[in-house]
Amino acid sequence: MNETNPSVTEADLHAYADGQLPQTARARIETFLADNPDEAAMVAEWQAQNSDIRSLFAGYEKAKNTDPLLVVPPRAVSSGPKRWAIAASALLIFTLGAVSGHYGPALLEKPELQLAGSETLPKQAQTAFTVYAAEVRHPVEVFANEEVHLATWLGKRLAIQNLKIPNLQPLGFKLVGGRLLPVDGRPGAMFMYENQAGERLTVMVGRNAENRTTSFRFASSGNLETFYWIDGELGYAVTGEISRETLREVAEECYKQFPS
Repeated sequence: MNETNPSVTEADLHAYADGQLPQTARARIETFLADNPDEAAMVAEWQAQNSDIRSLFAGYEKAKNTDPLLVVPPRAVSSGPKRWAIAASALLIFTLGAVSGHYGPALLEKPELQLAGSETLPKQAQTAFTVYAAEVRHPVEVFANEEVHLATWLGKRLAIQNLKIPNLQPLGFKLVGGRLLPVDGRPGAMFMYENQAGERLTVMVGRNAENRTTSFRFASSGNLETFYWIDGELGYAVTGEISRETLREVAEECYKQFPS
């Protein structure tokens, strides 16, 4: 990486940017950075990104008594309808809603499709997309060439056995990789995908042991669209600057492949 001081590796620079080096080691890195402006600019960018991430997720650092549950079902979910019937009904609702928006809220009052009581999941998904989708060199922690390791690592952190990373290639989106990130103050996962046009989308997964229902909903923020749903203890959110129809197709495919 550098000819002036080959003992300084990219891992050293990351540790320096993350504040994980002792003072003696920091002095050595600072001397190196003073002589290497390109690397210094890169490290400064990492530090700024770290600061932005800490700021964006500061609200989830500590639990508060006023924190709403990700899902607050007003009544027990009927065990009669099967999982696929629920999914089909929800997707039909949003197809209708795209044509006539005023029909959606009335249809979603059905007990088996209770809306999320909190907006935290889509907001966090949109924040993560904004922060990482624009990254060129470091959009993810683990790239697609280590997909098995990525699935095993994130599966353990989220306590999901045999976590399967959705294959979206039939829809034109290839896996870029994934990373660990906080979702409501707990370990969460984000997978990133990209199509041939360079358009990216992210799939976020978070766990909340108090979830007890399944819900489906769209959320918009500027050009960003998010389709999210709750399935048991797990919450999912698909986000991208793409059409709702494409996003719905991606969400449907993810729903088929993720664990129940």
